[in-house]
Parts: sequence; C-alpha cells; structure tokens
Amino acid sequence: MSDSIMTVAEVAARAGGDVLRDWEGRVQAREKAPHDLVTEADLAAQQRIEEVIHETFPDHDFLGEEGNATWPRRSSYRWIVDPLDGTTNYVHGLQQYCVSIAVEHDDQLIAGVVFDPKADECFTAFRGAGAKLNGVPIRTSRCELVDKALMAASFSAQVARDSIEIRRFVEVLLKCQALRRLGSAALNLCYLAAGRLDGYWATSVKSWDIAAGAVIVREAGGTVTNVDGRPLDLNHPTLLAASSEKLHRELLRSLRQANS
Repeated sequence: MSDSIMTVAEVAARAGGDVLRDWEGRVQAREKAPHDLVTEADLAAQQRIEEVIHETFPDHDFLGEEGNATWPRRSSYRWIVDPLDGTTNYVHGLQQYCVSIAVEHDDQLIAGVVFDPKADECFTAFRGAGAKLNGVPIRTSRCELVDKALMAASFSAQVARDSIEIRRFVEVLLKCQALRRLGSAALNLCYLAAGRLDGYWATSVKSWDIAAGAVIVREAGGTVTNVDGRPLDLNHPTLLAASSEKLHRELLRSLRQANS
C-alpha cells in the first residue's frame, strides 16, 4: 500500500502543478480580478488532483482547501490537499508556491508530497521510510544553536503592532542568524527538511498547509510540535519545527519569552 500511495500522491501533485502552470500566465496578466482567477486555478488544480487520487483509491476520504470534503468519514484513509500553497506569491509571479498532499491513516499522518512546479522539486516522505527530494534522500541541517539558525515564520499580515506575533518575530529576529517570511508554509517545511532552513514557526495556517510538510520534516530527522510545544494537532493547527531537538527547545524558549 505504501508504494501505491506514494506513486499516486506524486502523480497527483505533479498533475496539479501542471494545472497551476497553465493558469499562471492568465493570473499574472490580470485579465479579471486576480482573486477570481486564483480561485479558478485552485479549483481546477484540486479537481485534477482529486481525479487522480480517486482513480486508484475511490473509497478514500478527501479534504481539500477548496471544499468538497468527504463527510461523514467513511474510510480509515484520508487525503489532505492544498492545491495552491503560496497564493500571494503565485498572483505576483514569485516562484515560491506549490502543491501539498498528505495522507492520514486512522488519524495518523503517514505520507506527504510537496511539489514545486517552478523549481521542478518534488519532496516526498512516508512514515518510517525517510524523506527524499526528487528521489534523493534528504536530512535536516542538525543545527542546534539559535544564533546559527536561518529561520522562517508564517503569521497573518493583519496583526496589531503590539500583538504576540510581532513580539515573537522580534524576539527570534534578535537572536537568530536571519529570519525569512517566504509565503508558503509547505515549502518552508520542505526547505527545513532539506537543510536550507533550520527552524520555522507558523500560527496563521490550516491543516492542509502543514500536514504534508510535517511528515517530510519528521522523516528528515527534524522535530515538529505545535507552537506551544505540545503534539501537533491538525484540528487546531499551529506549528514549531526545527532541524534538531536542541534547537527546537531553544526556539520554544524564545517564543515563550515573547509571551511574558
């Protein structure tokens, strides 16, 4: 089952990426309101992804960002799909956007695939089998010190000047090597898994933004919890991920200090 799940997930992710590439020029051309075009691109990509999945697994449940969730649940397997993670980047012609697909079995994440159509990079992982980039095994950087860490963060742009989000951002910014806001939660997690980033936290995310990436980071040797250090809960998703347990503890301490 693991081989067939991974094969279908990668085929579906690449098929969704093809749809996004086809729509990209029209979105950038602003033929209509950009939001309308992106919604159409999202829907078209999700429809294609769902078609690919259900060709092989017609009885599996499906949860997509653009609706069409299977309810009530009927299968022990559920596919969690974000057809376009990095919407703002996509609209503005920036390259950091992707397709994200995760698979749950009995409410436990078992597989993740994230496909970056612009870079032709496909990050994959299955529980217990490690993580790969275009078929080549990857590992986190194993960075252990905040002052050596390249960090990333995701939170809403609609925050007050004195909000906890700004306090966290400044707290980590003053301690780490550098801090980025790249605009795609799934790619942030994949970059961490591949050793390009060392740590990442997110609060303004949904389950489909982080599910696949969480599997990939764990299988690459990283640590993933919610932003308070408790086990990751996709029903109430926040996230703190790090390349090593030691760095995770340091980052958690810094985020907590911002709360005081």
